[in-house]
This record gives sequence, C-alpha cells and structure tokens, in this order.
Amino acid sequence: MDFLNNAVLVLFLYFPEDKSEYIPAGITSAIFFIAAVFTMRFIIKYSRKEALKTKELEDEITRRNESSHESGKL
Repeated sequence: MDFLNNAVLVLFLYFPEDKSEYIPAGITSAIFFIAAVFTMRFIIKYSRKEALKTKELEDEITRRNESSHESGKL
C-alpha cells in the first residue's frame, strides 16, 4: 500500500531541467499572494466598520430602553 501511495505521488513531481520554467509559477504565486493580502486587509477593515456600526446601534437601543424605563417610573 505504501508503494502505491509513493508511485502516485511521483507522477505529480516534475522538476524541469530548464529552471526558467519556475519564473511564471513564481510570478503567479506572487500575484495571488498579494491579492490575498489585500483581500484580507479589506475584510478586516470592513469588519471593523460593521462592528462600530453595531456598537453604535446597541448604544442607541440601550439609551432608548433606559429613557423609556425612567419615564415609566415617574
């Protein structure tokens, strides 16, 4: 069974003699890495904005509830 796993993995290994074939793969990897970093930063910024909006809404609801309880006590 171990031999079969090794045989299958060897099929996907490819080390070219001409090392310039690595250049397109490196460029593509760099592009996707940079895009992933920008996407993650965008998600974090958007999440912070949404958390701030949620906090403001929560504070407003809390103030409304407190004012309605105070007016009911009078």
